[in-house]
Amino acid sequence: MQSTRNMEIWVGIFVALGIAALLMLSIKVSHLGNLFAKQGYTITAQFENIGGLKVKSPVKMSGVLIGRVTDISFDNEYYQAIVTMNIESKYNKIPIDVSASILTAGLLGEQYIGLDTVGGDEFLVNGDKIDPGLTQSAVIVEKLIGKFLYNMASKNAVK
Repeated sequence: MQSTRNMEIWVGIFVALGIAALLMLSIKVSHLGNLFAKQGYTITAQFENIGGLKVKSPVKMSGVLIGRVTDISFDNEYYQAIVTMNIESKYNKIPIDVSASILTAGLLGEQYIGLDTVGGDEFLVNGDKIDPGLTQSAVIVEKLIGKFLYNMASKNAVK
């Protein structure tokens, strides 16, 4: 009788640990753990195409996570996407001449914004906008494949 009770206790502990692990994994994957992150400052950037970028996507500089995408909207005047990013307050020395690119983590990974700079004396502050000439849109694989196939077909048609 005692052996059966011990077995039930161990199975219960194992099931509880499994549920806790699944809960932690789901919080990590959905970025819900960042809901209580420290407040920072907000900057915006304009892109022609954001691809699969989503709200809560990472914002990285030199591979370091410095913030997250907080909003994505559409500009009816210029027909471009406007991405709003929240940068953690400890990263307050990002030069104003920073460039923003939409990159992909791995071959099929999530998209994120990569910031790159050469340095400067003036720094971004709350509400600043990254110069539209310094933004690079997402690379759309379908468009690249389409261009490649079109070029191959036109070369074959010339022969």
